[in-house]
Amino acid sequence: MADSKKGGVSGIIEKYLMPVATTLSRFKPLIAIRDGITTTIPLIIVGSFFMILANFPVAAWTAWIGSVSMHGVALLSIFTKITNGSFGLLGLIGCFGIASSYAEQHNTDGKSAGIIAVASYFVVTPSIFTGGKAPAEGMPYDFLGSKGLFVGIIIGLLAGGIFQWFINHDVQIHMPDSVPPAIGKSFSALIPGFAIITLFGAVYALFSWTGMGNIHLLIMHVLSKPLGLLGDTLGGTLVITFLNSAFWFVGIHGANVVNNMIQPVWLMNSGANLKLAQAGKLSLDHGAHIITEPFIDNFVFMGGGGATLGLVLGIGILVLMHRSSKQLETLAPLTIVPGLFNINEPTMFGMPIVLNMTLIIPFILAPMWNTLTTYIVMATGLVPLTTGTMVSWTMPPIISGFLTTNSFAGALIQIFNIVIDTLIYLPFLLVVNKSQKIEEAGQAAEDAA
Repeated sequence: MADSKKGGVSGIIEKYLMPVATTLSRFKPLIAIRDGITTTIPLIIVGSFFMILANFPVAAWTAWIGSVSMHGVALLSIFTKITNGSFGLLGLIGCFGIASSYAEQHNTDGKSAGIIAVASYFVVTPSIFTGGKAPAEGMPYDFLGSKGLFVGIIIGLLAGGIFQWFINHDVQIHMPDSVPPAIGKSFSALIPGFAIITLFGAVYALFSWTGMGNIHLLIMHVLSKPLGLLGDTLGGTLVITFLNSAFWFVGIHGANVVNNMIQPVWLMNSGANLKLAQAGKLSLDHGAHIITEPFIDNFVFMGGGGATLGLVLGIGILVLMHRSSKQLETLAPLTIVPGLFNINEPTMFGMPIVLNMTLIIPFILAPMWNTLTTYIVMATGLVPLTTGTMVSWTMPPIISGFLTTNSFAGALIQIFNIVIDTLIYLPFLLVVNKSQKIEEAGQAAEDAA
């Protein structure tokens, strides 16, 4: 009966989900988006660190950094400048990383493709001008940061794709072998660079001459609504959470397949919350978002995909009570420390969870529970919204809950959900434990005979 059930459920997943997941995991544009966003992680974390310093919930501290100044520039202003100069470049740097990754996947010069993409990004981005006797031109942080991420993705993919096409079709300038490689690459990039930058110059001219506004606002209007149905709603997030666990169940990294498509929405929401938090207007009434990158990383998937921190703690409880099988006793020290830092590959393949029908229900249910409860407490105001502060996905729960919400309530909802996750996993873990004990007893009897 168990084998039949296993074959039915896992067979359906392997038949319908496996081909889609395999195709998506190898889809070069998605890989480029993943790599490009990964490029921005150092900036996001540095910017978030100074965001925490600027808004740390201790009145004496915030008063002090607001009062310390030199030549009229307060320490608080410097922290804000660092945040804007790092996190505020998310769209621009993401554009570079995406173009570079896409070009490199086609065995061409990623650095040149990335530089050309950045130039194209500046070309299509509207300028702001100062008046007075010495007018100056500048770029708005809004469009350089998370608000420009959609345009950064499109330009990165187009620039990387066009660049590699020119190079791979040998439409380039060749220099003699005696010329240093760096100079040779620069001249090779000249023709594709001219074509790409001219193309986006024409795009800017089209928007300017027709009075259509700018490409950033148009793309946000076109793409944000359909993607928002998945990335910015409770129902859509529950679907994403379910698919993440379903792909992991058949051995495919769920986040690489599903999350990568929606991550730009979560990052844009994080950036919007950051701006509102800096202005002291972080609330749903002012357009803030519940679903953000920290919401997903630090509240939904605690312990990694499937919210397996609850499973790891359940294993630890059985070991401490001396009720665990020898297999779980061996597994416990290998999973507890990585699990606390949201690394769950040892649990996924050591337990294993992959294709384990006994654990599929809690593996799907736990992160969906986390999604639902966290959404409700943030929507009702019991827990503050995430401030836009981004901590590393390896930051242990409780600490991450406090840092991303600037409130102890964020840590408390994590503690509550970890307890519930453990209770969700525990009955199913007891079944696994019992089966392993029977297996070990049978093996011991065979060895004795």
